[in-house]
Amino acid sequence: MLTPKELGSARLETLRRLREAGIALTEAEEGSVEVADFGLGALGEVGLELITYVNTDRCCAKELVLFPWQVCPEHRHPPIGGEPGKEETFRCRKGVVYLYVEGPPVSPIKGRVPKGRESAFTVFHEVTLAEGEQYTLRPDTLHWFQGGPEGAIVSEFSTRSRDDSDVFTDPGIKRATEVSG
Repeated sequence: MLTPKELGSARLETLRRLREAGIALTEAEEGSVEVADFGLGALGEVGLELITYVNTDRCCAKELVLFPWQVCPEHRHPPIGGEPGKEETFRCRKGVVYLYVEGPPVSPIKGRVPKGRESAFTVFHEVTLAEGEQYTLRPDTLHWFQGGPEGAIVSEFSTRSRDDSDVFTDPGIKRATEVSG
Protein backbone atom coordinates (compact mmCIF):
# COMPACT_ATOMS: atom_id res chain seq x y z
CA MET A 1 0.00 0.00 0.00
CA LEU A 2 1.29 3.45 -0.92
CA THR A 3 0.90 6.66 1.02
CA PRO A 4 -0.47 9.68 -0.86
CA LYS A 5 2.99 11.26 -0.55
CA GLU A 6 4.72 8.21 -2.11
CA LEU A 7 2.17 8.18 -4.93
CA GLY A 8 2.63 11.89 -5.63
CA SER A 9 6.43 11.65 -5.53
CA ALA A 10 6.44 8.68 -7.93
CA ARG A 11 4.17 10.53 -10.37
CA LEU A 12 6.37 13.63 -10.29
CA GLU A 13 9.54 11.58 -10.79
CA THR A 14 7.89 9.74 -13.70
CA LEU A 15 6.96 13.01 -15.41
CA ARG A 16 10.46 14.41 -14.82
CA ARG A 17 12.04 11.37 -16.44
CA LEU A 18 9.69 11.46 -19.42
CA ARG A 19 10.36 15.19 -19.97
CA GLU A 20 14.12 14.61 -19.64
CA ALA A 21 13.85 11.91 -22.34
CA GLY A 22 12.06 14.35 -24.65
CA ILE A 23 8.75 12.47 -24.56
CA ALA A 24 5.97 15.01 -24.98
CA LEU A 25 2.69 14.43 -23.15
CA THR A 26 -0.65 16.15 -23.18
CA GLU A 27 -2.00 17.62 -19.96
CA ALA A 28 -4.50 14.75 -19.76
CA GLU A 29 -1.69 12.19 -20.13
CA GLU A 30 0.34 13.91 -17.42
CA GLY A 31 -2.65 13.55 -15.13
CA SER A 32 -3.06 9.86 -15.93
CA VAL A 33 0.25 8.51 -14.63
CA GLU A 34 -0.43 5.12 -13.05
CA VAL A 35 1.81 3.93 -10.23
CA ALA A 36 1.79 0.17 -9.64
CA ASP A 37 3.36 -1.15 -6.45
CA PHE A 38 1.75 -4.59 -6.91
CA GLY A 39 0.49 -4.52 -3.33
CA LEU A 40 3.94 -5.17 -1.92
CA GLY A 41 4.65 -1.75 -0.42
CA ALA A 42 8.18 -1.67 -1.85
CA LEU A 43 7.75 0.64 -4.86
CA GLY A 44 11.44 1.48 -5.18
CA GLU A 45 12.25 -2.20 -5.57
CA VAL A 46 9.12 -3.80 -7.10
CA GLY A 47 6.92 -1.51 -9.12
CA LEU A 48 6.23 0.26 -12.37
CA GLU A 49 5.01 3.67 -13.50
CA LEU A 50 3.06 3.95 -16.74
CA ILE A 51 0.92 6.01 -19.04
CA THR A 52 -1.57 4.32 -21.34
CA TYR A 53 -2.02 6.22 -24.60
CA VAL A 54 -4.59 3.89 -26.14
CA ASN A 55 -6.15 0.54 -25.25
CA THR A 56 -8.83 -0.70 -27.65
CA ASP A 57 -10.16 -4.15 -28.49
CA ARG A 58 -7.32 -4.49 -31.01
CA CYS A 59 -4.29 -2.54 -29.82
CA CYS A 60 -2.58 -0.84 -26.92
CA ALA A 61 0.29 1.64 -26.53
CA LYS A 62 1.92 2.55 -23.22
CA GLU A 63 4.98 4.30 -21.85
CA LEU A 64 6.57 2.29 -19.02
CA VAL A 65 8.95 4.00 -16.59
CA LEU A 66 11.25 1.98 -14.37
CA PHE A 67 13.28 3.72 -11.67
CA PRO A 68 16.85 2.43 -11.08
CA TRP A 69 16.72 -1.34 -10.45
CA GLN A 70 12.91 -1.27 -10.15
CA VAL A 71 11.43 -4.57 -11.29
CA CYS A 72 8.10 -5.45 -12.87
CA PRO A 73 7.45 -8.90 -11.35
CA GLU A 74 7.24 -12.14 -13.29
CA HIS A 75 3.92 -12.65 -15.06
CA ARG A 76 2.22 -13.78 -18.24
CA HIS A 77 -0.75 -12.65 -20.31
CA PRO A 78 -2.97 -15.76 -20.67
CA PRO A 79 -5.57 -16.57 -23.33
CA ILE A 80 -8.98 -15.04 -22.60
CA GLY A 81 -12.32 -15.73 -24.25
CA GLY A 82 -10.87 -17.52 -27.24
CA GLU A 83 -8.15 -14.89 -27.80
CA PRO A 84 -4.50 -15.99 -27.47
CA GLY A 85 -3.47 -13.45 -24.82
CA LYS A 86 -1.52 -10.22 -25.18
CA GLU A 87 1.39 -10.03 -27.60
CA GLU A 88 3.67 -7.13 -26.73
CA THR A 89 6.72 -5.39 -28.09
CA PHE A 90 9.03 -3.53 -25.73
CA ARG A 91 11.18 -0.76 -27.25
CA CYS A 92 13.76 0.81 -24.97
CA ARG A 93 13.68 4.60 -25.28
CA LYS A 94 16.01 5.61 -22.45
CA GLY A 95 18.47 3.76 -20.24
CA VAL A 96 18.72 -0.01 -20.27
CA VAL A 97 16.15 -2.67 -19.45
CA TYR A 98 16.87 -6.28 -18.53
CA LEU A 99 14.11 -8.55 -19.81
CA TYR A 100 13.83 -12.16 -18.66
CA VAL A 101 11.87 -14.74 -20.63
CA GLU A 102 11.57 -18.48 -21.00
CA GLY A 103 14.62 -20.10 -22.62
CA PRO A 104 18.15 -21.14 -21.71
CA PRO A 105 19.03 -19.37 -18.45
CA VAL A 106 21.96 -16.97 -18.18
CA SER A 107 24.18 -17.03 -15.11
CA PRO A 108 24.97 -14.68 -13.59
CA ILE A 109 22.20 -12.33 -14.67
CA LYS A 110 22.72 -8.56 -14.93
CA GLY A 111 19.45 -7.83 -13.13
CA ARG A 112 18.72 -8.15 -9.42
CA VAL A 113 16.04 -10.44 -8.03
CA PRO A 114 14.41 -8.75 -5.02
CA LYS A 115 15.60 -10.29 -1.75
CA GLY A 116 13.02 -12.51 -0.10
CA ARG A 117 11.11 -12.94 -3.37
CA GLU A 118 13.48 -15.32 -5.15
CA SER A 119 10.88 -18.09 -5.47
CA ALA A 120 8.64 -15.76 -7.52
CA PHE A 121 11.24 -15.41 -10.29
CA THR A 122 11.67 -18.54 -12.40
CA VAL A 123 12.76 -17.49 -15.91
CA PHE A 124 16.29 -16.28 -16.50
CA HIS A 125 16.90 -16.14 -20.24
CA GLU A 126 18.25 -12.59 -20.39
CA VAL A 127 17.57 -10.06 -23.13
CA THR A 128 19.30 -6.72 -22.60
CA LEU A 129 17.64 -3.82 -24.39
CA ALA A 130 19.62 -0.63 -24.86
CA GLU A 131 18.16 2.58 -26.28
CA GLY A 132 16.54 1.93 -29.67
CA GLU A 133 16.39 -1.84 -29.26
CA GLN A 134 13.20 -3.85 -29.05
CA TYR A 135 11.88 -7.33 -28.36
CA THR A 136 8.50 -8.93 -29.04
CA LEU A 137 6.90 -11.33 -26.56
CA ARG A 138 4.47 -13.92 -27.87
CA PRO A 139 1.16 -14.32 -26.01
CA ASP A 140 1.24 -16.22 -22.70
CA THR A 141 5.05 -15.90 -22.36
CA LEU A 142 6.30 -15.85 -18.78
CA HIS A 143 8.49 -12.75 -18.31
CA TRP A 144 9.76 -10.06 -15.96
CA PHE A 145 11.86 -6.97 -16.52
CA GLN A 146 13.96 -4.46 -14.64
CA GLY A 147 15.42 -1.01 -15.19
CA GLY A 148 19.19 -0.79 -15.13
CA PRO A 149 21.35 1.39 -12.86
CA GLU A 150 19.83 4.63 -14.21
CA GLY A 151 16.34 3.24 -14.76
CA ALA A 152 14.61 2.92 -18.11
CA ILE A 153 11.78 4.18 -20.26
CA VAL A 154 10.15 1.54 -22.42
CA SER A 155 7.46 2.02 -25.04
CA GLU A 156 5.07 -0.91 -25.12
CA PHE A 157 3.08 -1.70 -28.26
CA SER A 158 0.68 -4.60 -27.90
CA THR A 159 -2.59 -6.20 -28.63
CA ARG A 160 -5.39 -5.41 -26.17
CA SER A 161 -4.20 -5.05 -22.57
CA ARG A 162 -6.20 -6.68 -19.81
CA ASP A 163 -4.02 -5.98 -16.78
CA ASP A 164 -6.56 -7.46 -14.37
CA SER A 165 -6.15 -10.84 -16.14
CA ASP A 166 -2.36 -11.02 -15.86
CA VAL A 167 -1.13 -14.09 -14.00
CA PHE A 168 1.76 -13.39 -11.61
CA THR A 169 4.13 -16.06 -10.30
CA ASP A 170 4.01 -14.42 -6.87
CA PRO A 171 0.58 -15.15 -5.35
CA GLY A 172 0.94 -12.08 -3.12
CA ILE A 173 0.77 -9.65 -6.06
CA LYS A 174 -2.19 -7.29 -6.31
CA ARG A 175 -2.39 -5.53 -9.67
CA ALA A 176 -4.52 -2.61 -8.45
CA THR A 177 -2.60 -0.07 -6.39
CA GLU A 178 -4.05 0.78 -3.00
CA VAL A 179 -3.42 4.15 -1.38
CA SER A 180 -3.64 4.65 2.38
CA GLY A 181 -5.56 7.48 3.97
